[in-house]
Amino acid sequence: MVGLFIAAFLALFLLVPVVKVIYVAFIDPATGDFTLLNFKDFFDSSLFRESFYNSFYVSAMSVIVATLIAMPLAYFTTRFNFKGAAIIQTLGIIPLIMPPFVGAVAMKLLFGTNGSINLLLEEYLGINIPFMEGLNGVILVQSIHYFPFILINLSAALINIDSSMEEAAQNLGTRGLRLFRKIVFPLAMPGYIAGAALVFIKVFDDLGTPLLLDVNKMLAPQAYLRISSIGISDPMGYVISVILIAISLFSLWASFQAMKGRDYSSVQKGGGGLSKRDLKTGERIMVYAVIGFILFMVLSPHIGLLLLSFSTIWSFAVLPDGYTFAHYYTAFSSASGYITNTLIYAGLAALFDVVLGVAIAYIVYRTGLIGRKWLDYGASAALAIPGVVLGIGYLRTFHNVEVPIVGEPLASWWVIIVIALTIRRFPYALRACVAAIQQVSVMLEEAAENLGANKRRSVFKIVVPLMSGGIIAGFVTSFATASVELSATIMLVAKESDAPLAYGIYEFLQSASGRGPGAALGILAVIIVGLGTYFSHRIIERGEKKRNAAVAVNEE
Repeated sequence: MVGLFIAAFLALFLLVPVVKVIYVAFIDPATGDFTLLNFKDFFDSSLFRESFYNSFYVSAMSVIVATLIAMPLAYFTTRFNFKGAAIIQTLGIIPLIMPPFVGAVAMKLLFGTNGSINLLLEEYLGINIPFMEGLNGVILVQSIHYFPFILINLSAALINIDSSMEEAAQNLGTRGLRLFRKIVFPLAMPGYIAGAALVFIKVFDDLGTPLLLDVNKMLAPQAYLRISSIGISDPMGYVISVILIAISLFSLWASFQAMKGRDYSSVQKGGGGLSKRDLKTGERIMVYAVIGFILFMVLSPHIGLLLLSFSTIWSFAVLPDGYTFAHYYTAFSSASGYITNTLIYAGLAALFDVVLGVAIAYIVYRTGLIGRKWLDYGASAALAIPGVVLGIGYLRTFHNVEVPIVGEPLASWWVIIVIALTIRRFPYALRACVAAIQQVSVMLEEAAENLGANKRRSVFKIVVPLMSGGIIAGFVTSFATASVELSATIMLVAKESDAPLAYGIYEFLQSASGRGPGAALGILAVIIVGLGTYFSHRIIERGEKKRNAAVAVNEE
């Protein structure tokens, strides 16, 4: 019964809206007949062709720039012995706690034509570099935000390389860059490709960053602009949505194919990691210089946003003219509704996510229900659906579905935002719950049932408490990331009073006068996500310590 309910929920709020979007893309709006004319019109339009090219170009270049940022950090911290390696790895992950659209304005103040860096370059070197002009700005912001995906996966892959492989190559005379290019990097390729695919998909689907940088000639902004300006009957918004889905799925497929038929396994279990060596004085200075430059770049959005949140006036100057707390007062006094709405929406979404996640994890790993694996696949499929596509699908599917008592369509009721956040963040909570239940021995349930407990009692008294660490980690992760979701929610805000925090930040940052309060709200968003990330890691670490202690006791 529970499995059927979950399947119905996923079908209604994930499958049906996506299928609706695909269906409308192939329908002639005048006659209602099946047609490919909509796609022909798309590719006949110079605007849409340019948007497609721009999206692909920005995504590919973001992967390249993100690789240039992540690879030195990953290699240096896993290959050499030097102080601060753990801190550097931690600082390298910090960009993920800031939504890219939040840091876009701060990056413009630092790296724009009249930003701090270019003003200094112009004064001392007489040059001006177009860091943030047009597509360059989107590439820079996205690369800095998403490079941790490559850093995390590549570092893990480098750590697991069998050290004997490197030693054998060194015995045969391979050193330096050639060793990295011929041995180390190819063996770490699975981790790199996993991270690079995530970066490509995330950048291709992102909506907020291009909009805030006034770069509208990309696919996601065009889908949003067509639906929001022309209306939900415009077929081009749906055609673009289908292309966004197709590119996301193709990227995942291509990453799998790149690994197909290749063997990257090590001879010894765990690999032993790359053989680390000490740095000479000159090498240490060079490594720290490179790492310092990279960390300055990747932390610049946070630095800029913090300065902007306290600045009185910051225009055509290296630093703000003065500092004030007024923006925080404005943010909390006039935008308290955004904060309250976010706490409600993200809290409810995270709660639904962990309840559904626990149910699916139990069904998949503790029952023999036919088709149970498809529940896992269906929930995880939300990762491949861009937020803007989900938002468009909800508008089209539920705009005529009136909610009893409330007296308004589901598509314009605030509950639809909660549902969208639930679907968007469901995979994160599900993975945490799956990991938790896999670490709970089925023998504990069997023992409880042998002592007279029924199935329901054994689940709620034994399984759920033992999964508590994973459940809490899933809740915190889902809550923190849902708090700053923009792509789906921007499509679904029908009334200003229903708007969440991400929407409020976007609205504030649209105008010069609202940049200060918008930055203050952005700092609040960073704190929410940062605390959520910190507590989820602490919960996971505490659970691992308890499990290790239990194993040690059993062994004794």
